[in-house]
Amino acid sequence: MPSAPADYPVSDHVLDNGLRVLVSPDRTAPVVAVNLWYDVGSRDEEPGRTGFAHLFEHVMFQGSANVASGAHIGLLQAAGASVNATTWFDRTNYFETLPVGGLDLALWLEADRMGSLLDALTLENLNTQREVVKEEKRQRYDNVPYGDVMQRLNSLTFPADHPYGHTTIGSMEDLDAASLEDARSFFARHYMPNNAVISVVGDVTVEDALRRVEHYFGGLAAGELPSHPKTGVLGPLDGTQREETSADVPAEAVYLAWRLPARGTRAFDALDLFYSVLGHGQTSRLHRALVRDAELAESSGAASTGLIGGNSFGYAYARARAGQDLAEVEEALVTQVDRLAAEGPTPTELARAKAQYERHWLHELSRVDSRADALSEYATLEHDPGLVNTRMAEVDAVQPEDVAAAVAEWFGSERRATLVYRKASA
Repeated sequence: MPSAPADYPVSDHVLDNGLRVLVSPDRTAPVVAVNLWYDVGSRDEEPGRTGFAHLFEHVMFQGSANVASGAHIGLLQAAGASVNATTWFDRTNYFETLPVGGLDLALWLEADRMGSLLDALTLENLNTQREVVKEEKRQRYDNVPYGDVMQRLNSLTFPADHPYGHTTIGSMEDLDAASLEDARSFFARHYMPNNAVISVVGDVTVEDALRRVEHYFGGLAAGELPSHPKTGVLGPLDGTQREETSADVPAEAVYLAWRLPARGTRAFDALDLFYSVLGHGQTSRLHRALVRDAELAESSGAASTGLIGGNSFGYAYARARAGQDLAEVEEALVTQVDRLAAEGPTPTELARAKAQYERHWLHELSRVDSRADALSEYATLEHDPGLVNTRMAEVDAVQPEDVAAAVAEWFGSERRATLVYRKASA
């Protein structure tokens, strides 16, 4: 299978204050994407302060020294921008895509809140965003079917005190306990130019983009880089982790979870392809066996989540058709997982998994916004933005023996956790 073309220009620079600047000109349309990654995520939260990284994602839109409370998004949207931010275990990112004439506005807004958010951070602003996050938790996690699945899988896969042992949303108790001083300390510890990467992709020249970034960010002071939690590498699970819960769900379900090696390794790439064969799409083993052929499940799937702190994790699931015995569904799910682990993917299945990866990869890189995100991602998490041009070759290089070796180390009936959802009694 041919690898993706390595032809995206990437210009890599570091300002005197430590801000890493990546520029990738693309003159096909008069638009520009600005993408800023901070090297802070939920893994960096202290005990009793879970949810802080995500809370700060919201607080960053509440105002800064020269931007009124809540005006950040409005100013960008008035300039024709799409704008958002997300938080994950290993990072927080902020991004906007807009007509190229709005580049100065985007850079000024990002620099103003990086340099002066504390000037505008009041208890009122903090409380406003605290309530927004708590409502988001209610809507997306607490009051939807299977909304707590990742929280439960995390607690089964990692120890409670592990940096990945809790989800990014955190707990309402921790959010309620957060003080203004806690918030100010979190910002001062993590939000600084030398703990960030900014990517500018679109209708710009390298020289002009660098000049503008230097103009807006160059005067911001560097700080002492925070240290990330020392996680080490945890071995596979021992198979004793099992949880059953009753909930108001449309279908009873069973989930299996595994610890995996960290992203950026050949073993993780091999297991990522394994999961694709197992549960990605209608050609996957699980869909064909459980949904289409045996008609035991109404849906099924599998996925891996790459993380950098020693371990990643993966899961597979099946949701039972009405009237089907969940124990039988679980047995069928386990059978398919164990069969693929024992046999390995066929050459056709492995080639298909690589082709699916490449299709998604090329689709993402064709857009300036997702290309800017990829540049920031690889610079932040793997210290190599050039992976946008070489990453597909790494995936394509995975061989059947790589899959077999990774599966032998991380899979097996004694190396997984099990989560079961049963319907709550009326």
